[in-house]
Amino acid sequence: MSIELTLLIWSAVLALAYVVVQSTAYRLDYGIVFAGTQRDNERPPNKWAARGNKALRNFLETYAIFIALAVATEIAGRSDGLTQWGAQIWFWARWAYLPAYFIDIPFLRSGIWTVSMIGLVLLFVGVAF
Repeated sequence: MSIELTLLIWSAVLALAYVVVQSTAYRLDYGIVFAGTQRDNERPPNKWAARGNKALRNFLETYAIFIALAVATEIAGRSDGLTQWGAQIWFWARWAYLPAYFIDIPFLRSGIWTVSMIGLVLLFVGVAF
């Protein structure tokens, strides 16, 4: 199995981590009872729940791209150093991004996001050209 496909499989654990962090922050903010309702008349979230929501949304914005590129790499049989590095960079940067979203260090989160995008670009170039 290629590195790209292996990381695609493990990205399910990564996605679950984002969902667990977001849902935990939400429940800590709103309470378990409110979380179990239809959430009508929801007040604005506190800082931590908002960060969990934003981190998850940001992850999902790039996750579909990673999935498409990893599958295309596998189907095309184009796995090479460039695609392998790209997949690994995206995967590990996205792990780093989650805690970085909760830490107040200027530009850390944006820097990690940029690194993850470089990974996607490498993966795209490797499979497309």
